[in-house]
Amino acid sequence: MCSAKTDVSVLVCMDSWKGSLSALEACAAVKRGLGRVLNPEGIGMSPMADGGEGTLEIVAEQTGAERITRRVCGPFEGRETDASFLWWPERGEALIEMAVCAGLPLLREEERDPLRTTTFGVGELVREAVALGARRISLAVGGSATVDGGAGLAAALGWRLLDREGRAIPLGGGGLDDLVRILPPADGVREDVEVEVWCDVTNPLLGEKGAAAVFGPQKGASVEDVARLERGLGRFAEIVKRDTGRDVGSVPGGGAAGGLAAGALAFLGAHLVPGVEALMRITHLAERMRAADWVVTGEGRFDGQSLDGKVVSGICGLARGSGARVAVLAGSVAVEERVWRAAGIRCVEAANAEGLPMEEAMARAEELAEAAGERLGRRILAG
Repeated sequence: MCSAKTDVSVLVCMDSWKGSLSALEACAAVKRGLGRVLNPEGIGMSPMADGGEGTLEIVAEQTGAERITRRVCGPFEGRETDASFLWWPERGEALIEMAVCAGLPLLREEERDPLRTTTFGVGELVREAVALGARRISLAVGGSATVDGGAGLAAALGWRLLDREGRAIPLGGGGLDDLVRILPPADGVREDVEVEVWCDVTNPLLGEKGAAAVFGPQKGASVEDVARLERGLGRFAEIVKRDTGRDVGSVPGGGAAGGLAAGALAFLGAHLVPGVEALMRITHLAERMRAADWVVTGEGRFDGQSLDGKVVSGICGLARGSGARVAVLAGSVAVEERVWRAAGIRCVEAANAEGLPMEEAMARAEELAEAAGERLGRRILAG
């Protein structure tokens, strides 16, 4: 270990590496690598998320919230799963992570089908939180397997989404084709619960940058499926506007989680916030960052989306006010140097520097992240 530069203070704020490492595992691996050349006592960790999978665990670990578990609908109708949310009874607040019941990690790759996957289970968790007495609900909506516009969420909360015959439309994005009318719950619409949606993207519900076009293929949609989903979401937005008075088609962030964010706007009167900013607030990251010389962040793939509402962009924004220098360590890097420098990033390190095949790199992610941490530590020492 290098005995010089012991005064260098580093805060490691990694996001998860999807399919390989949790945020905590990524932080720990990078910290071990940095600790080979920097004083380990000067290296802190604050695992991060942007509202996607892992958000619940990070908040639970740092706040000591009560965990409530319920049996709810999984990504497909008829497939139930045990899902938890966080509960602070003293202040009537709940945090729900949609990925625990409607997330891509719950499906094998060959099962991905946004024409059938549903947010119904998310609505059931919201219903359970309200039954406990929740006055405020935060919905973390990244990592979804769905493109149903939040129609499943609405159905679970008692909204009636009907076809021409007055029957409930099928669950899943494909069911939006049949929608002709939306009726409120028979017992009325509750307006005494404040809902905040933690978004990980700024995409709208519709259009070339919308939920179907951008995220549908990641969730198993073919070219034909994307076109069908776009038509269905357009129909959904039109009928939502007519029957609820809320225009959700072009709201920035409305396309998050396959349009669940737009559905929360329509059916819960929610407001949308960047997930990474909400998590940074809860974990008091600004205070910790002010004491750091460097902050190291990153995810499995550092690409254009990383600088648009994701953890990396949030860390960069916070660092501007703290004076900490930002380094990105990611599994792979697909951002040009001029772009990341313009974002205020001082250096970038790829874990898969040898260009290993994806499957091998993912299997060795912990080892590669640790080695990259050591390389980054040497670059920090070199200034």
